Amino acid sequence: MSKMFTEEQMKKVGKEKEAWEKELQSRQSNNPERKSRFSTVSDLQIKNIYSPEDIQEMDYERDLGFPGQYPFTRGVQPSMYRGQLWTMRMFAGWGSAEDTNQRFHYLVKQGQTGLSVAFDYPTLMGYDTDSPKARGECGKCGVAIDTLQDMEILLDGLPIDHLTTSMTINPPASVLWAMYITVAEKRGIPRYKLGGTIQNDMLKEFIAQKTFMCPPRPSLRVVTDTVEFGTKEVPRWNTISISGYHIREAGSTAVQELAFTLADGLAYVQAAIERGLNVDDFAPRFSFFFDAHIDLFEEVAKFRAARRMWARFMKERFQAKNPRSWWMRFHTQTAGCSLTARQPYNNVIRTTLEALAAVLGGTQSLHTCSLDEVLALPSEEAATIALRTQQIIAEESGVPHTIDPLGGSYFVEALTNEMEAKAMAYINKIDDLGGMVVAIERNFPQQEIANASYNFQKQLERKEKIMVGVNKYATEEALPVELLQMDPALEEKQIERLNRVKNQRNQPRVKESLEQLGEAASGNKNVMPFLIDAVKEYATLQECCDVFRKVFGTYRDPGIF
Repeated sequence: MSKMFTEEQMKKVGKEKEAWEKELQSRQSNNPERKSRFSTVSDLQIKNIYSPEDIQEMDYERDLGFPGQYPFTRGVQPSMYRGQLWTMRMFAGWGSAEDTNQRFHYLVKQGQTGLSVAFDYPTLMGYDTDSPKARGECGKCGVAIDTLQDMEILLDGLPIDHLTTSMTINPPASVLWAMYITVAEKRGIPRYKLGGTIQNDMLKEFIAQKTFMCPPRPSLRVVTDTVEFGTKEVPRWNTISISGYHIREAGSTAVQELAFTLADGLAYVQAAIERGLNVDDFAPRFSFFFDAHIDLFEEVAKFRAARRMWARFMKERFQAKNPRSWWMRFHTQTAGCSLTARQPYNNVIRTTLEALAAVLGGTQSLHTCSLDEVLALPSEEAATIALRTQQIIAEESGVPHTIDPLGGSYFVEALTNEMEAKAMAYINKIDDLGGMVVAIERNFPQQEIANASYNFQKQLERKEKIMVGVNKYATEEALPVELLQMDPALEEKQIERLNRVKNQRNQPRVKESLEQLGEAASGNKNVMPFLIDAVKEYATLQECCDVFRKVFGTYRDPGIF
């Protein structure tokens, strides 16, 4: 191994840079309106210029390598997009299962290559539509799924043995996955042929998204059950999508998103190993989910640092031997929190830049936000524009033709190194606390994110950070987009269907299956086989989740400001 530049080269560069900076300073002193400090969206300070001096300690083989080779800074696949484009997976879900099924068929016809399901808030929280806690929320932020029948309708006519499906679900992820597996097997598709992802990342829920059911430790136990079951029974399924997206959407910096996401991942790996699983048996099926924010270079650096850090953790901390265990495969979604209700067509430009950052950063899968989703669920037209954004980058821009095109940039490499160093400082702090579960119980990541969010808001108010159309170039205008409207009768129809299912099912068998689920949860048996048995009998989502709430207790957020 050797450094990228010789000592003699560095001395020469240093002298030339010193002379250049003197000339720059003399010219800038005549401009009193010049900004005194430049920084990324996350407030990492940016120098005037970057040179070999900023990466002089880097070793090409150790820190960069080639795509498809450890430490994977430049990508996990040797050919990257020359071999295969990223999966274009548009997040969709609204209203009833029938409504969302129609949207899925439309998106597949438009060229979407993977399904991605959004669930409504009662479903996310593990409640049926007829629960008093669910009233008024049916189908508003995603599709309502109460029973196996809803899942059957949702997937009707879709080739789930050929398409991969991602389900953004966390506390009841095991229940929804059981329904999905059951639908497939009723169609004659064996579970080992199924491919897809359940988000199933409960730790980040306590940190950021805040959809809760049970406390952290039993939640981690159920997640580990799904990892164990998937490893043995559904080997093509990603049983966790370790998610930084919601951490960033909650107001974190890019460094915090990187650090807390990886710390969550370390906790899941450790829990599976303690269960008795071999790291190389399950780690290749772990995937990640990141936010692509508006600061293009910061985001590219974040993705590159994430791959390198995860590879080193898996190889050095966990002694994984299979190179696939070292890979960080990740889905990306453009930043919903960067979108604005004012001048909503500006969101098309924001999403384009964010999608470009994801592609330049080497994502395996991408969802592009629609211009209107800051106002309501995306319309069909807006969703099509968002999909076309990806397709134009893929087919017209030329960006996918070169692997890691920003690799070697002094700025990008220096920023990648800085992101890694600052994220490692957070991870070391979490390790010192006793791991991520203890850190969450002590509200450490929650407080750090709250502080970062507050600081960014103050910067917006002082106009140190600009949002076009909000705190600069604002105009008075009527809302120029039509919003998707929900049918007021949807909730009533959904409850009617739920009641029909309850009336027609075999009640004694439902009762027996739920009792067996409770016994498994109370002991040390894996809950997945019992969940599959329960949903086959048309036990509802809430009935299964109520078993967990009864056995494990419920969680209340302490509130961090």
